Amino acid sequence: MNDTIAAISTPFGEGAIALLRLSGPRAAAIGGAIFRGKKPVAELAPRVQHYGAVYDAKKRKLDDVLLTVFRAPQSYTGEEVVEIACHGGVLVSRRILGALLKSGARPAEPGEFTQRAYLHHKMDLTQAEAVMDLISAQTDLAMRAATEQLEGRLGECIRALREAIIELLANIEAYIDFPDEDIDPDSGEKLLAKMDAARADMEALLDTADRGKVLREGVRTVIYGAPNVGKSSLLNLLLGHERAIVSARPGTTRDVIEETINLGGLPIRLIDTAGVRESDDELEQEGMKRTWQELARADLALHVFDASEAPSEEANGTVLTVLNKTDLGEHPGWRKVDAVRISCLKNKGIDALTKAIVARVAGGSTAHRDWSLAINARHADCLGRARGFIEAARGALTGGMSPEFVAEELRGALDAVGDVVGKADSEEILGKIFSTFCIGK
Repeated sequence: MNDTIAAISTPFGEGAIALLRLSGPRAAAIGGAIFRGKKPVAELAPRVQHYGAVYDAKKRKLDDVLLTVFRAPQSYTGEEVVEIACHGGVLVSRRILGALLKSGARPAEPGEFTQRAYLHHKMDLTQAEAVMDLISAQTDLAMRAATEQLEGRLGECIRALREAIIELLANIEAYIDFPDEDIDPDSGEKLLAKMDAARADMEALLDTADRGKVLREGVRTVIYGAPNVGKSSLLNLLLGHERAIVSARPGTTRDVIEETINLGGLPIRLIDTAGVRESDDELEQEGMKRTWQELARADLALHVFDASEAPSEEANGTVLTVLNKTDLGEHPGWRKVDAVRISCLKNKGIDALTKAIVARVAGGSTAHRDWSLAINARHADCLGRARGFIEAARGALTGGMSPEFVAEELRGALDAVGDVVGKADSEEILGKIFSTFCIGK
């Protein structure tokens, strides 16, 4: 925390502008060591872009830039921050970063700017995680969920939950302070009702874990079936461009092809696989092996059949059955099969298929459009532990155990809920979270 860190905050590659960021107690001094403008950096007005030039240690001009100063604590990190906007060449931005490092800064670790914002109480841990969710959002729905979390909606829910547990704990500890007073039945019922309300709030948040996984990771949707039923054609139609090679020759696809699309606001990770059939071809066997591996990891599978041919196998009720080539006519054997009927050649039935996919993922409704609150796996772990402590506290109370035992379980629940927003300040938790960030954020 005593170091001043520096990084290039824009993506690697050529562009119109590159942005370099400094944060720490010596940000202005280090920025001032390479910047030449109308005034020294220490005297520049904050939150205003100032034109000047930057130089290396040998006084060679590197670029004309715009420099902005943010004084502590009115900055992203809560520290003194300097941002330098230069021309977006790879070499020029690296040279400026090198000059900053030679002037006393050290390279920032992944996510270190946001980690410092958290440590300086500019945001809680749920908001810090939302920063990366916002950067990686692939749909409007995912972006909206990340934005609302960044604004503190999940943090507010957690703080309300903590307050409810603190109130419960205070009531129980009052009986510990006055051991001559037993918890009477009426008071006990009120305490149980408050515990049940806290548990219900936890379960309501836990119910959003699946939607959080969908928004952050996408739905792994595997397209599989026999060779030459139109799997790659379906992939291309859903993507809207030619991604996979399509041929009348069976077994064209030998490897796994993966692309992400936006269906009704949901990120769907489409995975095209090799056709499944008996084969002595070594390459084809390897392709089929990868198909089965992908199916084992799938959130949803689209089993594609040729509608014009007799069913060669029974459709699996656990997957979405897709009958392709309906333009050639449908074999009577498919008449009673519940399936989505399409024609990739005629581009028919694709809207019905996309609606069916969304319905499977969203539980048969369009309620997913209100998925503005969605916890991640770490939040679910914390809340699951908290629920266990609440249930144990309830059991201790109904079992007539001493108030000390009830209070101990409630403290466990309070700690577990606090872990969601980062009250524990565990270095292991922080390291795991911020290691997933890009450098410069």
